Amino acid sequence: MKFLVDECLHTSLVAVAQSHGHDCFHVNWLGLSGETDWDLMPRIIEEDFAFVTNNARDFRKLYAKEELHAGLVIIVPQVLPAQQRELFALILQDLAGDQDMVNEVIEVTLDGEHAVLTRYSLPEA
Repeated sequence: MKFLVDECLHTSLVAVAQSHGHDCFHVNWLGLSGETDWDLMPRIIEEDFAFVTNNARDFRKLYAKEELHAGLVIIVPQVLPAQQRELFALILQDLAGDQDMVNEVIEVTLDGEHAVLTRYSLPEA
């Protein structure tokens, strides 16, 4: 899979994805920092990125309007980079063996000290 990490998350998430065998880029490294969410969407869709963000509200709305997309990963809690890496690694472990996450969203939240993964279709079938 090919991931693009939003500027609201740490650049070190790129190395986490790469260590799991995925291509990954950070918005900042592609000269897209400061772009509005809706201006990022054409690039995300055109380049078939699964997008990684913690901006759940805006990107859920944007992805619901897309007929076809490569997937959305939402790391819900705003946590320090070390915990972002841990949560992203859990998502990647959950994806192991899957060929893709077309039109799917995976969200990770925290329930106390436990991570909870939720996977659903968007747009809804």
